[in-house]
Formats: sequence, structure tokens, C-alpha cells
Amino acid sequence: MNRPYRVAYLVSHPIQYQAPLLRRVARDPEIELTVFFCGDHSLKHHHDEGFGRDVEWDVPLRDGYDHHFLAGFLTGGPPGFLCPLNRGLTTHLRNGGYDALWVHGYMRLYHLWSMMRARLSGLIVLNRDEAWSRSATRGPFKTAFKKLFYAGLRRICHGWLTIGTANRDYYLASGMTADTMFAMPYAVDNDYFSRLATEAADRREELRGELGLAPGRPVILYASKFTPRKRPDDLLEAFARIAADPACRNPYLVMVGDGEQRGALQARSRQAGLEGSVIFAGFRNQSELPGFYDLCDVFVLPSMLEPWGLVVNEAMNAGRAVIVSDQVGAGADLVRDGENGLVFPAGDIAELADRLARILSDPARTRAMGEAGRAIVSGWGFEQDVAGLKDALRHFLGERTG
Repeated sequence: MNRPYRVAYLVSHPIQYQAPLLRRVARDPEIELTVFFCGDHSLKHHHDEGFGRDVEWDVPLRDGYDHHFLAGFLTGGPPGFLCPLNRGLTTHLRNGGYDALWVHGYMRLYHLWSMMRARLSGLIVLNRDEAWSRSATRGPFKTAFKKLFYAGLRRICHGWLTIGTANRDYYLASGMTADTMFAMPYAVDNDYFSRLATEAADRREELRGELGLAPGRPVILYASKFTPRKRPDDLLEAFARIAADPACRNPYLVMVGDGEQRGALQARSRQAGLEGSVIFAGFRNQSELPGFYDLCDVFVLPSMLEPWGLVVNEAMNAGRAVIVSDQVGAGADLVRDGENGLVFPAGDIAELADRLARILSDPARTRAMGEAGRAIVSGWGFEQDVAGLKDALRHFLGERTG
């Protein structure tokens, strides 16, 4: 008689994107999941450095799966390499009869320690992380250190749960072997975002009115943090170049989010005479975003050094065309240039302006791109995540009987 795989999952804190995935994993009859959190700061009204403001998520973060908060020190603030410093996981693993430890990330001291202890205790150790070749600029010393680090990490982890092509390629270049990698794509709750975007269509004109948008004018959407790495200033500059082009049909640029660059972006918008066409909608919580995806004609993420960019998944679930830079990790797997969106060289404002003009000048093609994107992202979801996790468990553990 088959029995479920008993899996412990270690992660720094409850994460809004992960909660629905953990609920889906917990529902699978072949997996008995227990989640161990190092801290709980995300459950509270907390300060988000990227947004530059206090945030409290409006979606459930710990419902629908078994979980524990580990005791320790410095557990109430944002995670770093040395914090939180926890204790107790080894006892849980020893007494709980677990088959495997799945860990999110490896750049925290407690995560590394826990993986080593689990490996020595005979558990299968699986890791999932966002690393890719553009994670950071590395000089010769750092490159040499990374080689030594990954050589040690290969002795600790049995397998790697890869989030996409760029992540997989990075592991291969770092010495991991293909037979230790299992696809567990970075996904959002497709059903949730698709359903809310569909429901938002009935309130689209209400939202246009709230934002002061005139009927009939197309909408370009940015929804992310206003930080240098996200490059919202590139998008604003590109928009300034095409805003007066008749072929672009007098578009709006709606910018959702907050962060250190907001003041400078607003000042630049005024300086360029774009105050009526550039709308700063402020920070919006996760349940509000589908309404903005439904509102737009095209979604743009111009980031540099972006390991993935889950907002791309979200916009595609609303059936919207997307434009991304070639440094957005999601682009390699989800954006088929010319089919469901367009790709431009990161930091190249002229090329971004060209992509905007191409999208806005052909509404029928833009709508077709959005529908193509919806079909693509429908095959990149939680079902594929669960399948990849079970593939890894079967590979290392075989069928569980008894």
C-alpha cells in the first residue's frame, strides 16, 4: 500500500506568492507537507524597503496547510544571512519521520545548517532558489568563491527544483548535473488571477473613472516597486517619446506601486508635460491588481537583473500582451517575442519606445497577443509545480510503501 511522502519545507517567512502553492501541495494525496517558518514579520503591518512604505497583505498567508514557527532570535524582522537564528527544526525532523527536507534558498546561515543536519540524518535534501547568471556582478575573487561554495553545496543537496530556464542553465554552469534537476516553475495561482481579472471587467469603467482616464485611450501598465533595478524611469522616458505619436492613439501610462524613485518620476512627468497622461495609482494590494491588469492593453516590466518577475504571470492570466526586458527571467519561458509579447534590450530606451509603438499601433494584434499569453501561462502553474516536486521525490526515494 502506497503511503505519502513526508516532506518538511523550510522558508524564511510566509510569502504571499507561495501560500496558494503550499495549499495545493498539501492537498495532494501523495505528499504529507509540513511548513517550517523562521519568522513571522510578513503577517504583520510591516515596512517594505522596496516599496518604501508600510505594507499589510490582504490575502491569507498561512491557511490550508500544516505549519510551525520555529523559535529563535531576531525572528520578527526581515530575513538576512544571519537572521533569523532559529532552533528546533532538527528535533522536528528526527521525531516526525520525514523523508525529505525542501528548502527555499541557500543564502541564509540557518538554511545551510539545516540542510547539512538533514543530509547527515539521512533525509533527501531539495533546494529551490532564484539564482541565475545575472544575479550579481562578480569579480574574479567572488567567482572563485562561488565555485568552491557550489562544490560544497553539491555535497549537501540531492536535487534542485528549478524555477525556469535561466535558473536551470545557471545550475548547470555551476556544476550541478541534469539528472539532479526537476522543473518546479515559478508560477502564480492562475485560477485566482484569471478569475479576478474576469470579474474586474464588469468594473473596468468604474476604475477608469476613479483614475480619471478618458474613454477609448489605450493603457500601458507598470506594477512594481519604484526602485532603480526595476527601471520605471526607463519606461517613463520611452513613454515620453511615443505619447504624442498619432499611431499610438494617445495612450495613458498607469504606474502602480511606490518606492524611492516615486518623487523623481512624478517630477519628470511634470517636466515632460505628461501630467494628464501619466497616472500614479499608488501601492495596491494583491487582490486589487487583477483590476489593473484587466484595465490595461499592455503590461511592461523593464527591469534589470530580475530573477523572474511574477507580475508577468499575473498580467498574462488577464489575457494581456506583455513587454519585458531581456534581463527579466520570466521572459525566457513565458514571453515568445512577437507571439504573446515583445522583448527589448534592458536599459535601451529607444528600443523600448519602439516596442510600445508597435504594440499600441495595432490593437487587433495586441488583443491576439494577450489571448496567446493566456494560453501559454495556463500550462505554467501549480499543477506543474506539484508534478515536478513529486518527480524529484520519486527519483530519490522511489515509491513509498508500507
